[in-house]
Amino acid sequence: METRLLSEQAVFPCKDVLENALGASYSAYNELMETISTEKFNLVSEWRFYKHGSSWLCKVSYKKTTVFWISVWNEFFKVGFYFSEKSRLGIQKLDIDNQIKTEFNQSKNIGKLFPLEVNVSSKEQINDVLKIVEYKKKLK
Repeated sequence: METRLLSEQAVFPCKDVLENALGASYSAYNELMETISTEKFNLVSEWRFYKHGSSWLCKVSYKKTTVFWISVWNEFFKVGFYFSEKSRLGIQKLDIDNQIKTEFNQSKNIGKLFPLEVNVSSKEQINDVLKIVEYKKKLK
């Protein structure tokens, strides 16, 4: 069963807290965070507690644009992207796991946006996430 973690506002998601919460998937999280902060991606991450969801979320941005969100669950972390009707079509052209594309096609819109979520538990999944990041950064 999926359980969202990091629900205590007083406990900031520092390295030790994240390692404890993510367990074996922490290495994938760490690799993703190190990679997106390189000059190639130049993304900035910021952890904040959101009362409406009663949990800590990490917003990852490029300049002033939000690229994706990270939430921590038992044994994995979820990377969430949002796309418009126009930009969602490009996801099908990406060289990523077909399961991601299938789930994205079946996702229900939230207002005018369509959510794409990737549950990451291993380093092997990071490559797909990075391809989506590159696509999202190119959008206007």
